[in-house]
Amino acid sequence: MKIGLMGRIAVSFGVSTLLPIFLIFLSSLGILSLSSGILILVLAGLLFILWIYMGIVKPVDELKRAAKRIESGDLDFTLEAETEDEFGELMEAFEQMRIRLKETQEEKIRNDTENKVLISNIAHDLKTPLTTIKGYSEGILDGIAKSPERQQKYIRTIYNKANDMDRLIDELNYYAKIETNKIPYHFRRISVREYFSDCADEIGLDMESKGYRFSYKNEVEDSVLMLADPEQLRKVVNNIISNSVKYMDKANPEVRIFVGDAGDFVEVRIFDNGRGIQSSALPYVFERFFREDSSRNSRKGGSGIGLSIARKIIEDSGGRIWAESAEGAGTTIHFTLRKDTALKGEH
Repeated sequence: MKIGLMGRIAVSFGVSTLLPIFLIFLSSLGILSLSSGILILVLAGLLFILWIYMGIVKPVDELKRAAKRIESGDLDFTLEAETEDEFGELMEAFEQMRIRLKETQEEKIRNDTENKVLISNIAHDLKTPLTTIKGYSEGILDGIAKSPERQQKYIRTIYNKANDMDRLIDELNYYAKIETNKIPYHFRRISVREYFSDCADEIGLDMESKGYRFSYKNEVEDSVLMLADPEQLRKVVNNIISNSVKYMDKANPEVRIFVGDAGDFVEVRIFDNGRGIQSSALPYVFERFFREDSSRNSRKGGSGIGLSIARKIIEDSGGRIWAESAEGAGTTIHFTLRKDTALKGEH
Protein backbone atom coordinates (compact mmCIF):
# COMPACT_ATOMS: atom_id res chain seq x y z
CA MET A 1 0.00 0.00 0.00
CA LYS A 2 2.82 2.34 0.73
CA ILE A 3 4.61 1.33 -2.37
CA GLY A 4 1.66 2.23 -4.58
CA LEU A 5 1.30 5.55 -2.94
CA MET A 6 4.93 6.34 -3.39
CA GLY A 7 4.65 5.42 -7.07
CA ARG A 8 1.73 7.76 -7.59
CA ILE A 9 3.59 10.45 -5.73
CA ALA A 10 6.65 9.90 -7.94
CA VAL A 11 4.60 10.03 -11.12
CA SER A 12 2.74 13.09 -9.98
CA PHE A 13 6.01 14.72 -9.09
CA GLY A 14 7.55 13.89 -12.49
CA VAL A 15 4.65 15.20 -14.53
CA SER A 16 4.31 18.35 -12.52
CA THR A 17 8.03 18.93 -12.89
CA LEU A 18 8.38 18.19 -16.61
CA LEU A 19 5.28 20.09 -17.77
CA PRO A 20 6.67 23.56 -17.09
CA ILE A 21 9.95 22.57 -18.67
CA PHE A 22 8.12 21.28 -21.74
CA LEU A 23 6.05 24.45 -21.91
CA ILE A 24 9.19 26.54 -21.59
CA PHE A 25 10.78 24.50 -24.38
CA LEU A 26 7.77 24.96 -26.61
CA SER A 27 7.80 28.67 -25.87
CA SER A 28 11.50 28.92 -26.63
CA LEU A 29 11.01 26.93 -29.82
CA GLY A 30 8.25 29.26 -30.90
CA ILE A 31 10.33 32.30 -30.16
CA LEU A 32 13.26 30.76 -32.04
CA SER A 33 11.05 29.92 -35.02
CA LEU A 34 9.58 33.40 -34.99
CA SER A 35 13.04 34.93 -34.73
CA SER A 36 14.29 32.71 -37.54
CA GLY A 37 11.32 33.66 -39.69
CA ILE A 38 11.86 37.33 -39.02
CA LEU A 39 15.57 36.96 -39.80
CA ILE A 40 14.79 35.11 -43.01
CA LEU A 41 12.31 37.81 -43.99
CA VAL A 42 14.85 40.52 -43.21
CA LEU A 43 17.54 38.73 -45.22
CA ALA A 44 15.11 38.14 -48.08
CA GLY A 45 14.16 41.81 -47.96
CA LEU A 46 17.78 42.88 -48.03
CA LEU A 47 18.52 40.54 -50.92
CA PHE A 48 15.46 41.85 -52.76
CA ILE A 49 16.56 45.45 -52.17
CA LEU A 50 20.08 44.56 -53.35
CA TRP A 51 18.65 42.87 -56.44
CA ILE A 52 16.53 45.91 -57.20
CA TYR A 53 19.54 48.19 -56.71
CA MET A 54 21.94 46.10 -58.79
CA GLY A 55 19.43 45.13 -61.43
CA ILE A 56 17.40 48.33 -61.82
CA VAL A 57 18.54 51.35 -59.78
CA LYS A 58 22.27 51.09 -60.55
CA PRO A 59 21.84 50.52 -64.33
CA VAL A 60 19.33 53.37 -64.50
CA ASP A 61 21.72 55.68 -62.62
CA GLU A 62 24.59 54.68 -64.94
CA LEU A 63 22.40 55.32 -67.99
CA LYS A 64 21.39 58.73 -66.61
CA ARG A 65 25.04 59.67 -65.99
CA ALA A 66 26.00 58.40 -69.44
CA ALA A 67 23.20 60.38 -71.07
CA LYS A 68 24.35 63.55 -69.28
CA ARG A 69 27.95 62.99 -70.43
CA ILE A 70 26.81 62.47 -74.01
CA GLU A 71 24.64 65.59 -73.77
CA SER A 72 27.70 67.59 -72.71
CA GLY A 73 29.69 66.17 -75.63
CA ASP A 74 31.85 63.80 -73.57
CA LEU A 75 32.05 60.42 -75.31
CA ASP A 76 35.30 59.20 -73.75
CA PHE A 77 33.92 56.57 -71.41
CA THR A 78 32.79 52.96 -71.48
CA LEU A 79 29.43 51.60 -70.37
CA GLU A 80 29.67 47.96 -69.30
CA ALA A 81 26.65 45.72 -68.76
CA GLU A 82 26.95 43.67 -65.56
CA THR A 83 23.82 41.57 -66.14
CA GLU A 84 22.34 39.65 -69.05
CA ASP A 85 18.73 40.70 -68.55
CA GLU A 86 16.75 43.41 -70.31
CA PHE A 87 18.68 46.17 -68.53
CA GLY A 88 21.96 44.54 -69.59
CA GLU A 89 20.75 44.51 -73.19
CA LEU A 90 19.68 48.15 -72.84
CA MET A 91 23.13 49.15 -71.55
CA GLU A 92 24.82 47.22 -74.35
CA ALA A 93 22.65 49.01 -76.90
CA PHE A 94 23.46 52.34 -75.24
CA GLU A 95 27.18 51.53 -75.38
CA GLN A 96 26.93 50.70 -79.10
CA MET A 97 25.17 54.02 -79.66
CA ARG A 98 27.98 55.80 -77.78
CA ILE A 99 30.60 54.08 -79.93
CA ARG A 100 28.82 55.10 -83.15
CA LEU A 101 28.43 58.67 -81.91
CA LYS A 102 32.14 58.80 -81.06
CA GLU A 103 33.07 57.43 -84.48
CA THR A 104 30.81 60.02 -86.12
CA GLN A 105 32.34 62.77 -83.99
CA GLU A 106 35.89 61.68 -84.86
CA GLU A 107 35.01 61.44 -88.55
CA LYS A 108 33.50 64.93 -88.46
CA ILE A 109 36.64 66.31 -86.80
CA ARG A 110 38.80 64.51 -89.35
CA ASN A 111 36.70 65.78 -92.25
CA ASP A 112 36.77 69.32 -90.89
CA THR A 113 40.56 69.13 -90.61
CA GLU A 114 40.88 67.70 -94.12
CA ASN A 115 38.59 70.38 -95.53
CA LYS A 116 40.74 73.07 -93.93
CA VAL A 117 43.82 71.45 -95.45
CA LEU A 118 42.12 71.33 -98.85
CA ILE A 119 41.09 74.98 -98.69
CA SER A 120 44.59 75.96 -97.61
CA ASN A 121 46.16 73.94 -100.44
CA ILE A 122 43.77 75.25 -103.07
CA ALA A 123 44.16 78.86 -101.87
CA HIS A 124 47.96 78.56 -102.03
CA ASP A 125 47.96 76.85 -105.40
CA LEU A 126 45.54 79.35 -106.90
CA LYS A 127 47.62 82.24 -105.63
CA THR A 128 50.75 81.02 -107.43
CA PRO A 129 49.33 81.08 -111.00
CA LEU A 130 47.38 84.26 -110.22
CA THR A 131 50.62 85.99 -109.25
CA THR A 132 52.23 84.83 -112.49
CA ILE A 133 49.24 85.92 -114.58
CA LYS A 134 49.24 89.31 -112.90
CA GLY A 135 52.98 89.78 -113.45
CA TYR A 136 52.96 88.82 -117.13
CA SER A 137 49.80 90.88 -117.77
CA GLU A 138 51.48 93.93 -116.26
CA GLY A 139 54.51 93.21 -118.45
CA ILE A 140 52.33 93.37 -121.55
CA LEU A 141 50.44 96.47 -120.35
CA ASP A 142 53.65 98.30 -119.40
CA GLY A 143 55.20 97.57 -122.76
CA ILE A 144 57.97 95.33 -121.45
CA ALA A 145 57.02 92.64 -123.95
CA LYS A 146 57.62 94.71 -127.08
CA SER A 147 58.58 92.07 -129.59
CA PRO A 148 55.95 89.66 -131.00
CA GLU A 149 58.02 86.71 -129.74
CA ARG A 150 58.08 88.01 -126.16
CA GLN A 151 54.40 88.88 -126.29
CA GLN A 152 53.67 85.36 -127.55
CA LYS A 153 55.70 83.91 -124.66
CA TYR A 154 53.87 86.04 -122.11
CA ILE A 155 50.46 85.14 -123.53
CA ARG A 156 51.33 81.43 -123.62
CA THR A 157 52.44 81.57 -119.99
CA ILE A 158 49.23 83.32 -118.98
CA TYR A 159 47.23 80.68 -120.85
CA ASN A 160 49.08 77.80 -119.18
CA LYS A 161 48.61 79.28 -115.73
CA ALA A 162 44.92 79.83 -116.40
CA ASN A 163 44.70 76.13 -117.32
CA ASP A 164 46.38 75.26 -114.01
CA MET A 165 43.76 77.29 -112.16
CA ASP A 166 40.99 75.62 -114.13
CA ARG A 167 42.37 72.19 -113.22
CA LEU A 168 42.52 73.08 -109.52
CA ILE A 169 38.92 74.32 -109.56
CA ASP A 170 37.84 71.12 -111.32
CA GLU A 171 39.56 69.08 -108.61
CA LEU A 172 37.74 71.05 -105.92
CA ASN A 173 34.38 70.53 -107.62
CA TYR A 174 35.12 66.86 -108.11
CA TYR A 175 36.12 66.47 -104.48
CA ALA A 176 32.75 67.93 -103.44
CA LYS A 177 31.03 65.28 -105.58
CA ILE A 178 33.10 62.53 -103.95
CA GLU A 179 32.14 63.76 -100.48
CA THR A 180 28.44 63.56 -101.35
CA ASN A 181 28.75 60.38 -103.46
CA LYS A 182 27.43 62.22 -106.50
CA ILE A 183 30.05 61.29 -109.08
CA PRO A 184 28.14 61.11 -112.40
CA TYR A 185 29.18 57.66 -113.66
CA HIS A 186 28.11 56.48 -117.10
CA PHE A 187 29.57 53.00 -117.51
CA ARG A 188 29.61 51.42 -120.93
CA ARG A 189 31.46 48.86 -123.02
CA ILE A 190 34.65 50.28 -124.49
CA SER A 191 37.27 48.84 -126.80
CA VAL A 192 40.46 48.64 -124.74
CA ARG A 193 42.77 49.12 -127.72
CA GLU A 194 40.87 52.06 -129.22
CA TYR A 195 40.42 53.88 -125.92
CA PHE A 196 44.02 53.70 -124.72
CA SER A 197 45.38 54.39 -128.20
CA ASP A 198 43.43 57.65 -128.19
CA CYS A 199 44.73 58.42 -124.68
CA ALA A 200 48.29 57.71 -125.75
CA ASP A 201 48.01 60.02 -128.78
CA GLU A 202 46.78 62.88 -126.62
CA ILE A 203 49.27 62.27 -123.80
CA GLY A 204 52.14 61.82 -126.27
CA LEU A 205 51.61 65.27 -127.75
CA ASP A 206 51.49 66.84 -124.29
CA MET A 207 54.60 64.96 -123.14
CA GLU A 208 56.47 65.97 -126.28
CA SER A 209 55.65 69.64 -125.67
CA LYS A 210 57.11 69.27 -122.16
CA GLY A 211 60.29 67.62 -123.41
CA TYR A 212 59.42 64.11 -122.17
CA ARG A 213 60.20 60.80 -123.80
CA PHE A 214 56.94 58.90 -124.11
CA SER A 215 56.17 55.31 -125.08
CA TYR A 216 52.97 53.27 -125.23
CA LYS A 217 52.47 49.52 -125.56
CA ASN A 218 49.21 47.56 -125.69
CA GLU A 219 49.24 43.75 -125.59
CA VAL A 220 45.48 43.30 -125.30
CA GLU A 221 43.66 41.74 -128.26
CA ASP A 222 41.63 44.00 -130.52
CA SER A 223 38.36 42.31 -129.57
CA VAL A 224 38.67 42.87 -125.81
CA LEU A 225 36.13 45.22 -124.27
CA MET A 226 36.10 46.75 -120.81
CA LEU A 227 33.37 48.22 -118.60
CA ALA A 228 34.24 51.80 -117.68
CA ASP A 229 33.16 55.41 -117.74
CA PRO A 230 35.41 56.93 -120.45
CA GLU A 231 35.33 60.44 -119.00
CA GLN A 232 36.10 59.35 -115.43
CA LEU A 233 38.79 56.92 -116.62
CA ARG A 234 40.47 59.75 -118.53
CA LYS A 235 40.56 61.67 -115.24
CA VAL A 236 42.38 58.74 -113.64
CA VAL A 237 45.03 58.67 -116.36
CA ASN A 238 45.44 62.45 -116.37
CA ASN A 239 45.78 62.61 -112.57
CA ILE A 240 48.48 59.93 -112.58
CA ILE A 241 50.39 61.63 -115.41
CA SER A 242 50.02 65.02 -113.71
CA ASN A 243 51.45 63.56 -110.52
CA SER A 244 54.39 62.12 -112.47
CA VAL A 245 55.15 65.48 -114.05
CA LYS A 246 54.77 67.30 -110.72
CA TYR A 247 57.49 65.24 -109.03
CA MET A 248 59.84 64.76 -111.98
CA ASP A 249 63.47 65.58 -111.18
CA LYS A 250 65.38 64.08 -114.12
CA ALA A 251 67.09 65.93 -116.94
CA ASN A 252 65.70 63.34 -119.39
CA PRO A 253 62.16 62.79 -118.11
CA GLU A 254 60.26 59.74 -119.30
CA VAL A 255 56.72 58.37 -119.06
CA ARG A 256 55.63 54.92 -120.29
CA ILE A 257 52.17 53.37 -120.49
CA PHE A 258 51.62 49.63 -120.76
CA VAL A 259 48.26 47.88 -121.15
CA GLY A 260 48.13 44.12 -120.63
CA ASP A 261 45.76 41.20 -120.14
CA ALA A 262 45.09 40.02 -116.56
CA GLY A 263 42.42 37.34 -116.89
CA ASP A 264 39.02 38.89 -116.21
CA PHE A 265 40.69 42.28 -115.94
CA VAL A 266 42.78 44.66 -117.99
CA GLU A 267 45.89 45.93 -116.19
CA VAL A 268 47.32 49.36 -116.92
CA ARG A 269 50.80 50.42 -115.78
CA ILE A 270 52.00 54.02 -115.93
CA PHE A 271 55.72 54.42 -115.26
CA ASP A 272 57.84 57.53 -114.75
CA ASN A 273 61.55 57.87 -114.04
CA GLY A 274 61.06 60.63 -111.45
CA ARG A 275 62.40 60.90 -107.94
CA GLY A 276 60.31 58.02 -106.61
CA ILE A 277 58.48 57.69 -103.33
CA GLN A 278 59.90 56.86 -99.93
CA SER A 279 58.99 53.36 -98.76
CA SER A 280 57.47 54.79 -95.57
CA ALA A 281 55.17 57.04 -97.62
CA LEU A 282 54.18 54.49 -100.28
CA PRO A 283 51.16 53.04 -98.38
CA TYR A 284 49.61 56.51 -98.12
CA VAL A 285 49.95 57.93 -101.62
CA PHE A 286 46.26 57.31 -102.40
CA GLU A 287 45.02 58.90 -99.17
CA ARG A 288 43.21 62.22 -99.37
CA PHE A 289 45.45 65.28 -98.93
CA PHE A 290 48.61 63.19 -98.63
CA ARG A 291 51.68 65.01 -99.90
CA GLU A 292 55.12 63.50 -99.48
CA ASP A 293 56.55 67.00 -99.57
CA SER A 294 54.35 68.77 -97.03
CA SER A 295 56.12 72.11 -97.25
CA ARG A 296 53.79 74.78 -98.59
CA ASN A 297 56.84 76.61 -99.93
CA SER A 298 57.44 73.78 -102.36
CA ARG A 299 57.20 74.68 -106.01
CA LYS A 300 55.35 71.41 -106.62
CA GLY A 301 51.98 72.63 -105.39
CA GLY A 302 48.91 70.46 -105.89
CA SER A 303 45.79 69.92 -103.83
CA GLY A 304 46.84 66.49 -102.60
CA ILE A 305 43.67 64.77 -103.81
CA GLY A 306 44.59 63.75 -107.38
CA LEU A 307 45.57 60.14 -106.59
CA SER A 308 42.77 59.74 -104.05
CA ILE A 309 40.32 60.70 -106.81
CA ALA A 310 41.96 58.11 -109.07
CA ARG A 311 41.53 55.42 -106.42
CA LYS A 312 37.88 56.35 -105.87
CA ILE A 313 37.08 56.07 -109.59
CA ILE A 314 38.95 52.78 -110.08
CA GLU A 315 37.37 51.14 -107.02
CA ASP A 316 33.91 52.36 -108.03
CA SER A 317 34.59 50.80 -111.43
CA GLY A 318 35.23 47.39 -109.84
CA GLY A 319 39.03 47.47 -110.11
CA ARG A 320 41.92 48.21 -107.80
CA ILE A 321 44.93 50.51 -107.85
CA TRP A 322 48.37 50.32 -106.25
CA ALA A 323 51.86 51.78 -106.54
CA GLU A 324 55.43 50.50 -106.76
CA SER A 325 58.37 52.84 -106.38
CA ALA A 326 62.08 53.07 -105.77
CA GLU A 327 63.65 56.30 -104.56
CA GLY A 328 65.63 57.93 -107.33
CA ALA A 329 64.48 55.38 -109.91
CA GLY A 330 60.85 56.27 -110.49
CA THR A 331 57.29 55.14 -109.76
CA THR A 332 54.83 52.78 -111.41
CA ILE A 333 51.10 53.14 -110.80
CA HIS A 334 49.09 49.99 -111.56
CA PHE A 335 45.33 49.77 -111.91
CA THR A 336 42.89 47.17 -113.19
CA LEU A 337 39.60 47.44 -115.05
CA ARG A 338 36.88 44.84 -115.53
CA LYS A 339 36.57 43.16 -118.90
CA ASP A 340 33.19 42.80 -120.52
CA THR A 341 33.71 39.04 -120.90
CA ALA A 342 30.04 38.18 -121.42
CA LEU A 343 29.72 40.40 -124.47
CA LYS A 344 33.23 40.11 -125.82
CA GLY A 345 33.63 41.05 -129.44
CA GLU A 346 30.35 43.01 -129.83
CA HIS A 347 30.39 46.73 -130.47
